[in-house]
Amino acid sequence: MGMNDTYRHKGLRLKLVQELAHKGITDENVLNAISKVPRHLFMESSFVTFAYRDQAFPIGSGQTISQPYTVAFQTQLLHIQKLDKVLEIGTGSGFQCAVLLEMGASVYTIERHRELHLKAQQLLSSLNYKAHFFFGDGYEGQPSYSPFDKIIVTAAAPEVPQKLLQQLKPGGRLVMPVGGSDSQRMILVEKTGEDSYKQTEHGAFVFVPMLKGKNF
Repeated sequence: MGMNDTYRHKGLRLKLVQELAHKGITDENVLNAISKVPRHLFMESSFVTFAYRDQAFPIGSGQTISQPYTVAFQTQLLHIQKLDKVLEIGTGSGFQCAVLLEMGASVYTIERHRELHLKAQQLLSSLNYKAHFFFGDGYEGQPSYSPFDKIIVTAAAPEVPQKLLQQLKPGGRLVMPVGGSDSQRMILVEKTGEDSYKQTEHGAFVFVPMLKGKNF
């Protein structure tokens, strides 16, 4: 379903992809996915002119749609393979989820803001993107569907939640911003065994904080 995705939008996406490649995103599958997802449909109509700029924007409920570079960067760190089972904490606008689905992953996504959860679910299914949506607390993860090949957290926390590490498959990768409210480090955790982990840092980013519980 086109839902108003024009040649102009496609052209702007290709320009954005070139910009991301120029900024150091090398994973062709990530760039390819971003070139296909109509980001403007994930934003308020008043922001459509900004949809293909490499910038973050508000999406309501005090949340933002991440900067395309950030989405590309986190996704690239995950090393997504087709059919990977991915847990996403923080559905938000649904854009990151769509990028993962476009790459052939199977996505389980959790959102604590009811309004965003419903909106993303509606939008993604109208674009024929099929994910598993959960309204709930991201800190808890989705134990009944674990283990996951990959886990991506799109909000910042002071440390990596233990429950999420437990839900990661050995050999799996978890990517999330860790730190205080003003700036975080992008952390990659590789699960090297049943109970062993290797953690590396990948630069500074700014995210909205990861909050506990649900928000009706």
